[in-house]
Amino acid sequence: MEFKDYYEIMGVSRDATQDEIKRAYRKLARKYHPDVSKEPDAEQRFKEIGEAYEVLKDPEKRAAYDQLGANWQAGQDFRPPPDWDQGFEFHGGGFTGADAEQFSDFFESLFGRARGGRQYTYSTAGGGGFDLRGEDTYAKVLIDLEDAYQGATRTLTLKHTELGPDGRPQLRERTLNVRIPKGVKEGQHIRLARQGSPGIGKGEPGDLYLEVAFRPHPFYRVEGKDVYIELPVAPWEAALGAKVKVPTPAGAVDLKIPAGSKAGRKLRLKGRGIPAKQPGDFYVELQIALPPADDAEARTAYERFRDAFPGFAPRAYLGV
Repeated sequence: MEFKDYYEIMGVSRDATQDEIKRAYRKLARKYHPDVSKEPDAEQRFKEIGEAYEVLKDPEKRAAYDQLGANWQAGQDFRPPPDWDQGFEFHGGGFTGADAEQFSDFFESLFGRARGGRQYTYSTAGGGGFDLRGEDTYAKVLIDLEDAYQGATRTLTLKHTELGPDGRPQLRERTLNVRIPKGVKEGQHIRLARQGSPGIGKGEPGDLYLEVAFRPHPFYRVEGKDVYIELPVAPWEAALGAKVKVPTPAGAVDLKIPAGSKAGRKLRLKGRGIPAKQPGDFYVELQIALPPADDAEARTAYERFRDAFPGFAPRAYLGV
């Protein structure tokens, strides 16, 4: 996937005001509209301009795009940085007046994830005026895996955008105390009632939905409700069998290593994954760890080990 420089496509600077971006779009749209343009690449340019404008006209999308930094070059190989949008608060609106299906994979990777739709309600109660419920907002937050095992209350900082007096989007932050429910899974939403956008008139505020993701862990990886760990064992523990301690997010447990285990063997601890009515499982994947042969005594031990198995041919199945 190639990086797209939306500012370059629009021919504006990175600090352009929203009005400057709007004027640039109108000028380029007239020049490259396929119905009137004589340019050979008019259709392709028109699509690129529409995609760039979809991002730069929206202060939220623009601020999120700007977070990628100014060092990327157009056409450069690109993958979204992990959790690049973590803590960034989006409104639930769709793509106003745009055919998002024609946008590039680059756009899809950044903004293609469904965040729900606007949830306005209309009321004339009270006579005379009208009330509108505020928009729901959405943000992705990172939590520790241990929080999913035990539940927790965390202070989270969310970022959102507001247009400043100069017409440029500015980042604002707010902090919230959030209760993380025990058993929450990756991708699950935590709803914070009335923490979305304010309503109009007597309309209630919208809700804030926090999409949960787990912070990368040095030991564990998560697949659904199941949790995995790669556990190093000594060669003699794998060959002879042993009882060893295994860390889990809920604390260390004893595990029996069956004799004759090989690297990659997967052992299941039933029900020790993420808690739930039907909890996940905890899987231990064995890795054989070799002691270093970094002194004369260790090398002698390896030589004796080699001599004890003269017929051992670990690559025989490869025909070598």
